[in-house]
Amino acid sequence: AAMAHGHGPGRCRCCGEEAAERGAAWGLYLRIDRQRLQCLNERREGSGATVFRPWEERGDRSQFVESDDDEELLFNIPFTGSVKLKGVLVMGEDDGSHPAELRLFRNIPHMSFDDTAKEPEQTFSLSRDPLGQLEYPTKIARFSNVYHLSMHFPKNFGAETTKIFYIGLKGEWTEAHRHEVTICNYEASANPADHKLEQITPQTHFIS
Repeated sequence: AAMAHGHGPGRCRCCGEEAAERGAAWGLYLRIDRQRLQCLNERREGSGATVFRPWEERGDRSQFVESDDDEELLFNIPFTGSVKLKGVLVMGEDDGSHPAELRLFRNIPHMSFDDTAKEPEQTFSLSRDPLGQLEYPTKIARFSNVYHLSMHFPKNFGAETTKIFYIGLKGEWTEAHRHEVTICNYEASANPADHKLEQITPQTHFIS
């Protein structure tokens, strides 16, 4: 029976595995906390969330987000654990509506357009990518412990609005350490480091 797994079928299987591996590499969309995902300046409410989908479905042009008042778009993407972000992919039309620049910010929940005046962790000049083939590698050292990612698209190639069909996020995900909560319960004095998150994300910080 072992001999049946010869070299012939193996080759075909490799191609399939290669595609599956490529798809799996772009699997961080599964780790997004969709209940808290925000897209600011989206024309149709909830459309921003549709661009985060399986790599194999990137060509589905019925799902897209388009900006509303001007060409800017801002995504606030909370993850369900800690992410090491290795690359991004942005797919749009082969025209002026394709975003021309991407600025990445890490761990600033509920970012508003006012907050984008800050210095980003990394900026990319984007090329038009109607087929979803261009991967932009991140500076992994800066994105090794990301629980919240903000993606700011400040401009496009000259159209009044920006249109995005697919955003791919490539990297590794680590489950949030739930046991830390248990440790806090019987700790004599609370470790301030455990409570940093609460200070960074006050509930009043919502800007609608």
